[in-house]
Parts: sequence; C-alpha cells; structure tokens
Amino acid sequence: MRLAFIDWLIIAAFFAVSLAIGLAVYRRASSSMSEFFLSGRHMPWWLLGVSMVATTFAADTPALVADIVRNNGVAGNWVWWAFLLTGMLTVFVYAKLWRRARLTTDLEFYELRYSGKPAAFLRGFRALYLGVFFNVMIMATVSLAAIKIGGVLLDLSPAQTLIIAGVVTVLYSSLGGFTGVLLTDFFQFGMAMLGSVWAAVYIVGMPEVGGMEVLMNHEVVSTKLAMLPDFGNWDLLVPLFILPLAVQWWSVWYPGSEPGGGGYIAQRMLAAKSEREAMAATLFFNVAHYAVRPWPWIIIALASIIVFPDIASLQEAFPAIDAGIVRDDLAYFAMLSYLPAGLLGLVVASLIAAFMSTISTHLNWGSSYVVNDFYLRFVKPDASEADLVRMGRISTVTLMVLSGFLALALSNALQAFNILLSIGAGTGLIFILRWFWWRINAFTEIAGMVISFLVAIYLQLVHPALGYEPLSTASSLLLGITITTIGWVAITYLTPPTDEATLRHFYRVVRPAGKGWDPVVARARAEGDPIEHADAGELPLEILCMLVGTFTVYFTLFAVGYWVYGRVVGAMVLTVLAVAAAYYLFRLWGRLKTSVADEAHEVMPDTA
Repeated sequence: MRLAFIDWLIIAAFFAVSLAIGLAVYRRASSSMSEFFLSGRHMPWWLLGVSMVATTFAADTPALVADIVRNNGVAGNWVWWAFLLTGMLTVFVYAKLWRRARLTTDLEFYELRYSGKPAAFLRGFRALYLGVFFNVMIMATVSLAAIKIGGVLLDLSPAQTLIIAGVVTVLYSSLGGFTGVLLTDFFQFGMAMLGSVWAAVYIVGMPEVGGMEVLMNHEVVSTKLAMLPDFGNWDLLVPLFILPLAVQWWSVWYPGSEPGGGGYIAQRMLAAKSEREAMAATLFFNVAHYAVRPWPWIIIALASIIVFPDIASLQEAFPAIDAGIVRDDLAYFAMLSYLPAGLLGLVVASLIAAFMSTISTHLNWGSSYVVNDFYLRFVKPDASEADLVRMGRISTVTLMVLSGFLALALSNALQAFNILLSIGAGTGLIFILRWFWWRINAFTEIAGMVISFLVAIYLQLVHPALGYEPLSTASSLLLGITITTIGWVAITYLTPPTDEATLRHFYRVVRPAGKGWDPVVARARAEGDPIEHADAGELPLEILCMLVGTFTVYFTLFAVGYWVYGRVVGAMVLTVLAVAAAYYLFRLWGRLKTSVADEAHEVMPDTA
C-alpha cells in the first residue's frame, strides 16, 4: 500500500502540531517537578477525562478488539467490558480519596498508609516494578501494534517504525511534560475518533462488504453479533462473561482498570482542581471508554471477517510481513489498506495519534515513578527542581528504548493482555480494601505482588515447559487469584499492623467512610487523641451511585450497538433506560459530599 502525497501531508501536519504543543509548554514544564508530572494540580475535569480516554485508545486497542470479535464475537468483549465495575467504583468511592491525599504519585500512598522500612521498600520497589518492568511491557504491546501499522500501511520495517514513532513521541512528551501530554491527548483523541468513525463508514460501504444490511446478514458475521454470550454454551459463558463480571473486575490489577484506581488514572485525578472535578473526569472517561468508542472498531472487525475470513488469507494478502506476527489482530489494519487517498492519511495519522497519546502518557507516568519514588526518595533526596526535570527527561528516553526492544519479541495484542492479567491476578482486592480496612499492611502488598508474579510465571512458562497440558486462561486466572488471595490474607494476620501514629494520620487526611477503621478511632479516643469519625452513611450512597452508573453505561453501550445494528425498537427501549438511569445518577450526584476546599496537606513524619 502506497500513500499519496495528500496522505503524507496530513501525517506531516499532525506531527508538526504535536511537536508545536510540546514546544509551547516547554518553559512551564521545566519550572518544577510538580509542573512536569502534575501540571500544578490545576487541570479541569474535561481535559483530564479526554486524556484518560485518549490514553486507553492505544494503537493496539482496535487490534485487540478485532482479535476478540473475530474469535469470540462481540460478546467476547466482556473480558474488558467487565472492568467498568472497577471504573465506576473509582469514580464514586476512590477519586475523592486520591485527590484528598494530595500526593505527587500514587506510589507515595505507601508511606502515607504504611510505616517503617517495609513501606519504604514497597514504594521504591514498585517504582521500578511498575514504572519500568510493567510499564515497558504495556508500551511494548502498543509498539507491536505500531509495527503492524507500519508494515501494512507504510511498508516500513519494525525497526524503522519504532525509530520514527518513538523519536517524535519522546520529543514532545519530554519537552512539554504532563501539560504537553494533556493538550496533545485532546488534539490526538479528536483525530483518532474522527479517523475510526470515518473508516468504519467507508469500509462498510465497500463493494467487498456490501453495506450494513449485507454485513449484518452474512452467515458468519450474523453468528458474532450478540452482545451477550450464549447462555447455553458454558465453555464460552464462564471465561467470557461470568468470570469477568463475578471475579476478574475486583481481583485483577490491570493498567487503567486498577481496583481502587491507580497508575495514570490516579495521576490525572491528582492533577484535578478539586475532588469533584476528579470524579467528573473519571466518570467521563468510563462513559466514553466503554459505551461509545468501541463501536467503530467492532464494525471494522466484523467487516474483516468477510474480506479476510482466516489467518491464511491475511498472510496471502501481506506476504512481506513476518508470518510470526500475522494473527487475527492484524485484520483491523489490513482493512484500513482499502481506504482511498486522503482518508487513508487521516486514518494513519489517527492511529499514530492513538499510539502517541498512549505512549506519551506511559512515558510521563513511568518517569514520575522513577524520578519521584526512586531517584528523589532513595538516590538524591536533595535534588534540585532542575535536576529532577532533567532526570524525568532521561528516564523518558530510556523507557522508550526498552519498550521498543521488547515489542520485537511479542506476536499479538491478546497474548500480552492475558500475560498482564495473569501477573496481576489476586492483588485487586488489596487495592480495594487498603483504604477501608486498617489491618492491611505493607507486608500484605508485598506478599500479593510476589505471590501473583511467581504463580503467573509458573502457569505461563514453567508448567508448559514441564510437559503438562497448558491450563485455559480462565483456569489460570482462578488458580492465580485463589493462591494469591490465600497467601496475602495469611501474611496480613501473621505480620504486625502498621504503626498506630501512621494509621491515625492517614485516617485524618483521607477520611475514608465505613466500619473498617473503627478500632483505630476507638483506640485514639481511649488514649485522649480523639479523631473525628468519617460519615458512615457516605459509603452506601457511593456504592449506590456506582451501581446506577454501571447500569447507565451498559444501557448506553447496548443502545448504541442496537442503533448501529439497525434494530430500532430495541435501540429506543435501551435509550429510554439509559436516559432514565442517567437522570437518577444526576440526582444522586448532588447528594455526594466532597470537601468544600482542599485542606492543607499534613506533612507525613519520616517512617523510613
């Protein structure tokens, strides 16, 4: 596929705008570490919300959806749609708690919530574990998609693709810091959505597909349209629907969908003007991420079944691409090769935008861990602001290089998705409970992290290498969750609790509702150190909002799908349900309590 002059012009203009944004905010980003990583905590909810959506609109995400749809139908997307539950829990329960903590990174939480050397170790280790190892793994999956885009649409080698895309992304993200990331995310998300919607409309109308009616009635495609799995087929129902909704959403740590919030989602909540703006940003993200954005990808994936019915047809169409990376996820990019000049350039630019928005966020987020939670905390505590910003830029480049090398070893997006799920299996409940149960300690998190990692390594690598039949994804996930949960619960009771002074300080700063902190409050009062008890009735209201919000988004997701399918009666009914649920949620929103103003952040005593 050769791009016309107009295509290259569009792509060049896109690169120029992205770099211009980074240059425009260079001076502001260079003023301090807070500006480089949090934009001074003055960002509005709409900009933060769009940035969250842009970050999760990675270049590999449409490919992952295509892989899922081609193999398991539209209903197969419940493996990630189920994470909406955790997203809504973050909106209504955790967003205000994160903003109230007034941290620079979410890893500072460890020395706010826990005490002593275990807390310091946990913060430093996870800075490298998440900021480098895990983060590089995520960026590698995104870079793998870029490699496939470059091979199918631009006729570039993997190395050429990574060098070109990586250099531009590193330049603007290192120059502009977090503000540059947010502003380019806003611009890039608009490009990405315009490109995906326009591409879906054009592809459905191609002679090879024959229009929406032909697509919907195709003998193979029609069997993959259901948005709920076949409840009579337990082999698919359990791993695709029951397990994600019943277990996966609260038990698995996955970037962008962490139970209790965290990572780059927490980074954006911490950068918000207020608690309510942090909540609004995260709510916008969940509505856009789950209910609206997937449908253009799904339509293109369904159309690809007609044009490229199997992997052999993909290999035949693109013989120059390494056969080792030709999988079902390649079908999405293969369909884009049919686009005409002009539209092709816009769509390629939109995919580059999706790649760059995700990579730039992960570079800034991972760099914040390396600089704030490792370098400043353990290597050079007296580092100047200029030194910290410089280290931020150095670590940004290093992370990009590492992810590029790893990308060359992966073959498809779903493979990486399953690996990440297995590594985080069983740790999610810790991230939910640590805010509301005083007995969770640093050893709890260390145990969960170590056990889940070792179990994942055994199940994914050692078990098959020993000649045993590989376990299914569902079986591996359940086994990992069970072993990890038993392990960290046992360690929690076998190790001493967090220092009492630290527990009381955390409760005063964050004020989590519920009964889990009653023993701490009671002991403080008995010792003449009274603590104002958080409103016990707030948590039930927040849980109600979470449930109503979940139904609102799922009704909207199904309504959009039915409108796309042309099923008007069902679409109208679901639209009415979505509007009614949204109205009730709006009424509940007004009853939620947040701080009138951000309270002064108390300085945490040194517990290292």
